[in-house]
Amino acid sequence: MDISLHADDGTRIAARRSGRGAPVVLVHGTAGGLDSWAPVAPYLEDTFELWTYARRGYAPSGRPTRPKSFADDVSDLRAVAAAAGGGAGSAAVVGASYGAIVGLHAARAGGIESLVLFEPPLFAAGTAGVAEEYRTLVAAGDLAAANHLFAEKVARVPEPLLSALAASSPDPAEAVGSSHDLEALAADSGDVERWRAIHARVLLLQGGESWDPLPSTMDALAAVLPASERVVFPGQMHFATHTAPELFAGAVRHFLGA
Repeated sequence: MDISLHADDGTRIAARRSGRGAPVVLVHGTAGGLDSWAPVAPYLEDTFELWTYARRGYAPSGRPTRPKSFADDVSDLRAVAAAAGGGAGSAAVVGASYGAIVGLHAARAGGIESLVLFEPPLFAAGTAGVAEEYRTLVAAGDLAAANHLFAEKVARVPEPLLSALAASSPDPAEAVGSSHDLEALAADSGDVERWRAIHARVLLLQGGESWDPLPSTMDALAAVLPASERVVFPGQMHFATHTAPELFAGAVRHFLGA
């Protein structure tokens, strides 16, 4: 069932509800949308009521009216969580990549009891110059160059994987959403210590073959969240939600059902 919600500032947030059981909110990464969790959802819908949504800047949700911040993303997440369970703290949150950073910010603000994080690219904070260049390329219609810039300078994808990923052009609407994500990243801090303030139950997920600095970032996050659980998916990379959805869902189900 597709649902239209509104954040505190009135921005429309398009959400989708499926499955039955305890509510779980799934937060997609950059260049995503309502269908980002489609590979994982079938393995969770028999146990949980899933709430997916298109983050601010991604159609059919509304666009930011000013440079986006993680405070905006948190507001949107809280609107979905409130709809899911009647309160911000009653739904578990699962975030992938950029969505995992949103989950961290929301949990630090309080009100989230269970949090699953898959490889948040915390190292991408403060990339103001990249955000401006990316926006310029998207505005000029050079989506291939924008995609290459993002993969190289933000995601820090190594060769030869970079050539394979950068060879394709992103969907124009997703490119617009990505530019808004870069605005939030540009204004964010790389300070990992701040996450010590999180008191939610946390599960850290990562691919066993993910490129640096993703593994070292997960090590740093685990160090400031010593009570967190951690699962590494052998043979997987930053795309595990699509390449190993059943494995990913199994880890989530085990953690949230514990």
